[in-house]
Amino acid sequence: MSAVATGAGAVYDRGYRPYEGARGGRGAAIFALYKASIRRALGLRRSWRQKVMPFALLAIVTIPAVINVGIGYVTRNRQFVEQRVQIITYREYVGVSSALLLFVALVAPDVICPDRRQHVLPLMFARPLTGADYVLAKVGAITTILFAFSFIPQVVLFVGNMLVSDSALSYFTGHLDVLWKVPIAVLALAVYYSVIGLAISSLTDRRIVAGAAVIGLFLVTSITAGVLVGPGGDGVRSTGPGALVNVLALPLYLRDVIFLGHIDFRSPLSGVAHGALFALLIYSGVLLLATTVLLRRYRWVER
Repeated sequence: MSAVATGAGAVYDRGYRPYEGARGGRGAAIFALYKASIRRALGLRRSWRQKVMPFALLAIVTIPAVINVGIGYVTRNRQFVEQRVQIITYREYVGVSSALLLFVALVAPDVICPDRRQHVLPLMFARPLTGADYVLAKVGAITTILFAFSFIPQVVLFVGNMLVSDSALSYFTGHLDVLWKVPIAVLALAVYYSVIGLAISSLTDRRIVAGAAVIGLFLVTSITAGVLVGPGGDGVRSTGPGALVNVLALPLYLRDVIFLGHIDFRSPLSGVAHGALFALLIYSGVLLLATTVLLRRYRWVER
């Protein structure tokens, strides 16, 4: 492109040539949006301030694994220790930190609200994308990050315990069930939190409002469940169907079923007949409702 200045103006001679690269089509557009959403959530290709929170939260959720491995290393040669000291189990590590909830409240609005606020949705849907494609890319991005942030500490815990044990091979073969239980439980939690966070965030174009609504939903339902179940008496933990109102804890009930085959006896749902089945049904219902909200919010772009 050349420009020739004449007085106060300029004459531009523009040249165009056809695009000769590969055309990826709809699948490539979805994958490009998926990658862009992950980069935005993690602060990649953005200022260093945008990177602090995601990786700080990853460090926070990894601390229990590091402490557990450290204790195992210190006590590995102590003859008076009859049983290996363990501050946290693989089951308890799934969803143990409220840092994941904070991450969802911060990241879900950040990857979906600006698209509507800055009016870039028409530009996105000028490509071969549908509303369902948009939802799939966004949910996939947040789920991938949540899965990684929950799974990496588990890997640190497993590898660390294996290395500080008396026999790494014996530890590995004795904990083979962890290799499939942890990914399934973590995936159930990651999908659940990401879909809910994005569904709530899709209802507004203001990130602060969306983040507050996400935290509010989980906290309000958790408090309500505590009120409905009520306090226990005489050292007995109170249980009741009111625990099913706790939207935050639903994936944790499924986590217990995956690891134990039943609801943990310390859970407020343990005394409810068919509690695991009810938890699965409500978990599925919440996912279906949140997915429906997302699809309806972006249905108009398909017209």
